[in-house]
Amino acid sequence: MISHPISTSSAASAEAADPFIQDTVRWLERAVIGLNLCPFAKSVHVKGQIHYVVAMTEDLDRVRGLLRSELSGLVATPAEVRDTTLLILPHCLHDFLDFNDFLGEADALLEELELDGTLQIASFHPRFQFAGTDADDVTNCTNRSPYPMLHLLREASIDRAVEVFPEAETIFERNIEVLEALGAPGWAALDVGPHSKAPTPADTTQNLPQ
Repeated sequence: MISHPISTSSAASAEAADPFIQDTVRWLERAVIGLNLCPFAKSVHVKGQIHYVVAMTEDLDRVRGLLRSELSGLVATPAEVRDTTLLILPHCLHDFLDFNDFLGEADALLEELELDGTLQIASFHPRFQFAGTDADDVTNCTNRSPYPMLHLLREASIDRAVEVFPEAETIFERNIEVLEALGAPGWAALDVGPHSKAPTPADTTQNLPQ
């Protein structure tokens, strides 16, 4: 059984966060790895090197603080222990345009911490939409996740992965072809949307020690 390191913010307990982790792992295994949308994901997943963080809050100031903490934590932790971090935001930034605006703040924080060039921030969103596509275009699913999500990556790990997969620039085109062949019914059959019935932030009144 693969161990999934978990931390939570503004949560009653790890138990409250766990359903969001389960949804994310299901999406990772069935879509990202199952469809080979990212050839680099399987290795860190199998090795248990993905750190899952759930922000159980609607407060963007708390999300900013958690992002700061996780960026610092990732760079301070050996890659063999924590190669990458998924920061899951189930209770905020559901509007894709608002999420995109927040990404600018996230990149600014990366620069403030002088970690640009060391880490980078990728993103996924349940309503992701490529420019020039319709909202129901199945190709948007290449970047759709159960919840808004920030993916914190090490530049060094990306460089090593590209050495193993030198034609990394072809991944995007291949993914589009895979989703077009799968079609909307095929994507729906993967069942990688949110399943969580976990409590909302208003129901989580006890904070875990940080």
